Amino acid sequence: MPSPAPSTDLPPLEQLLEIMRRLRDPQHGCPWDREQTFATIAPYTVEEAYEVADAIERGDLDDLKDELGDLLLQVVFHARIAEERGDFAFADVAQAIVDKMVRRHPHVFGDAAYADGRAQLAGWEAIKADERAAKARSGGLLGDVPVGLPALTRAVKLSKRAAGVGFVWPTVEDVVAKLNEEVAELEAEIAAGDLDKAREELGDVLFVVANLARTLGVEPEDALRLTNAKFVRRFSHIEARLAERGSSPAQSDLAEMDALWDEAKALERG
Repeated sequence: MPSPAPSTDLPPLEQLLEIMRRLRDPQHGCPWDREQTFATIAPYTVEEAYEVADAIERGDLDDLKDELGDLLLQVVFHARIAEERGDFAFADVAQAIVDKMVRRHPHVFGDAAYADGRAQLAGWEAIKADERAAKARSGGLLGDVPVGLPALTRAVKLSKRAAGVGFVWPTVEDVVAKLNEEVAELEAEIAAGDLDKAREELGDVLFVVANLARTLGVEPEDALRLTNAKFVRRFSHIEARLAERGSSPAQSDLAEMDALWDEAKALERG
């Protein structure tokens, strides 16, 4: 028998926690929600984070509100599974981040003082390093960089961690030189027809690109996201112009589409 929705007299967060409790109820909950585990809902958590980023990129604040709610639901979902296992509850999750934010901001919630933003960032990294040491995870300096991150993002974090102990190319020019070196090695493997080695060399190129992004202070995922949007915008121009001619990309050729691509670029610059 269906049960009524949580009382609207409750604060919204309490309503959400109650909804998740009911969804996971062994007898009267939702079959799909009851079957889920940390592992099965993890991909949805990642997907919702990307949808938040997409709403921000589009400047759609109404959509951002909805997507943040979807992301919050993922946190509540994970916390509920953990509570059922006797590991921790949502309140513990909230308390953990409260403690972390207070600990990492001694200049706001304590007596510490930093001369400028650079000094504050150095202090933040030092506190994080102490936290990592306290966890004492195996795997050395890089052992706790999450494997599940997007590969490009993880490459930046790996190189940043190594750079923190001096394993870093000194200048942007040095990174660019290394990038040119890796591209040359990729070209050599392509020319040799060795696709397995070419794939490895392509990975090296991308890793150096991630290093270059870190050195320039650019988030590579953001940069690539902007380029993806630009590609979609310009290719849409090609489609529209071809449609005006009674044609389509499938009926066109590279020369015609390339000319229309240049036209789109010129219009953007104008």
